[in-house]
Amino acid sequence: MSHEYVDKILNKHQEKRMALISILHDIQDHYNFLPEEALRGVALRLQMDLNEIYGVAVFYKSFSLLPKGKHSITLCLGTACHVRGGPKILRELKKMLNIEPGQTTQDKQFSLNVVNCLGVCAIGPVMMVDRKFYGEMNSIKAKRVIEKLNKKRSGVKS
Repeated sequence: MSHEYVDKILNKHQEKRMALISILHDIQDHYNFLPEEALRGVALRLQMDLNEIYGVAVFYKSFSLLPKGKHSITLCLGTACHVRGGPKILRELKKMLNIEPGQTTQDKQFSLNVVNCLGVCAIGPVMMVDRKFYGEMNSIKAKRVIEKLNKKRSGVKS
């Protein structure tokens, strides 16, 4: 891992402790997670205890200490989405990707997450893929979304 990128981020934020969350977001945007080596570099340059930085990283759900997939899939299992078939969609996603919520596929292409609300209950069940919402979802539609992403990756036109 290059310390150059972490140094560039710290310089951009003028090594301000107040900017720690922004620094961590920039690091995660680049690496898709927060690598330990990068966090050690941040601690050193900001003259902070590494445990403080880990505390921030684990407090906020938007940060991950584990590598994430290229595509992030988030399925809502809140009340409205649950009663409209959310659990069935989750079963299909788990079967198709061969992972559990909170995990990433071995090829690092997909990460699967579940949440209690995405805030768009009227169009539930809802699945969000790479910050794009897919409403009125069902297991067949979910399968098609994943297949389409796999085709894009392999260069096959749909």
